Amino acid sequence: MSIIDKHSADHYTWGNNCDGWHLVKSNALSVIQEHVPVGEGEVKHYHKHAEQFFFVLSGCATIELDGQIHQLTAQQGLHVSAGRVHQLSNQGTEPLHFIVTSTPPSHGDREEV
Repeated sequence: MSIIDKHSADHYTWGNNCDGWHLVKSNALSVIQEHVPVGEGEVKHYHKHAEQFFFVLSGCATIELDGQIHQLTAQQGLHVSAGRVHQLSNQGTEPLHFIVTSTPPSHGDREEV
């Protein structure tokens, strides 16, 4: 076991200037810290198998879940069960930083709608 930090984690980019850092990446569990600039976000999608938990570190996340809008601020989280259509965006005034935990990992298990 070793200590993991964002600076040594595997980094990737997605969308328009969004970042992700794989803090834990195994066959059973994924923990990713992400950064989303103001006005950016992802497209509506769902995961057939993965359930996810989004936890805001700083900024404000807007998550549309099955057509209902949820506003999450620092130290708030939202659980998204497998099969539920969702979309995360940053409609706030400052960069969004959050952790998303998925089990099983959601990469490769994504259907856009």
